[in-house]
Amino acid sequence: MALFRYFVMELFTQLIRILVTALFSFGIAMILVSPVDRLIRKLKVGKHIEKEAAPIFSQMHAAKEGTPVMAGIIIWGAVCLSVFFLWLCSLLFDGFWSQVNILDRSQTYLPLAGFIIAALIGAADDIIGIFKIKGKKGLSVKQRLFLYAGVGFLAAWWFAAKLHWDVLHVPFIGNMFIGIWGYAAFVFFIVIATSHSTNITNGLDGLAEGVSLITLICLMVVAFAYGRYDLAAFTASIIGSLVAFLWFNIYPARFFMGDTGSMSLGVVIALIALQTNTGLFIPFFSFILIVESLSVLLQTFSKKVFKKKIFISTPIHHHFEAKGWLEPQITMRFWIVSGIAAVFGLIFFFVDLLLLK
Repeated sequence: MALFRYFVMELFTQLIRILVTALFSFGIAMILVSPVDRLIRKLKVGKHIEKEAAPIFSQMHAAKEGTPVMAGIIIWGAVCLSVFFLWLCSLLFDGFWSQVNILDRSQTYLPLAGFIIAALIGAADDIIGIFKIKGKKGLSVKQRLFLYAGVGFLAAWWFAAKLHWDVLHVPFIGNMFIGIWGYAAFVFFIVIATSHSTNITNGLDGLAEGVSLITLICLMVVAFAYGRYDLAAFTASIIGSLVAFLWFNIYPARFFMGDTGSMSLGVVIALIALQTNTGLFIPFFSFILIVESLSVLLQTFSKKVFKKKIFISTPIHHHFEAKGWLEPQITMRFWIVSGIAAVFGLIFFFVDLLLLK
């Protein structure tokens, strides 16, 4: 009985810790909104619609011209400040506050580092595109993929050299030995795929943010179920800041997160999934991200091979825009589909957990 009571109290303490982390990050993000908004407006960091490269897109989004971008600073800035202050609290106070530090070498060092690195890369892309440095309109797809590959390589190296992971979890089958470099290759692929998918989904007010929020909630539940409480709390900190950001980003958006937000979210989603060895659940947890990416790949393949389009415009959310769906309709319907797929993903995860326990 005493052991059971201890177990329940431990779970309760961890849940409170996760909630406090999320609320802390949410509060910091809400505080950051006003100064960041003023800063990016003062710097005239506005969205530019390319009419020549994407005529269909430019017609549908002409009203968004000049809307401030780079507000993704709020998301990752709030997370970084939250992690720092909680670490400080753990040093200065006793009792519960001595346990709020979420920095852990085996759980949170990698996703936090990847989150920050991707955010800085995205910020550089935003700055190049906005101010047209050296005549460029931002990084090309190939350049972005190259940078994603760089982050993927660093993540793969960490899993191989520092964590020594060599087993891939296959749902309903169990752990499959693929070797250290086999798992490193899997890490490399997942980081690139998820990062790019999140980036191209970031095309409507609140779409990528809402889909990412659903994915992160799933990953937080998974991390908690595996007893990786520091990772669950770190994920909760991102959720808290993302909820605050989404409050201002739903249609009509006050500002956009830009590449600094979408790249950081894509990378951190991949790394959290990999830290819990649930990379093969990503198609459920991030269903819309997969659909968006596949629509672009299919469109490109069809145009090159058959010389005709499958969709009016891609990613697929622009196809529905061109067919007359209102932007809020697309966003909400994509959220619903994403939520349903995520629920199925969590059901499969827990069934898998019980069967293979």
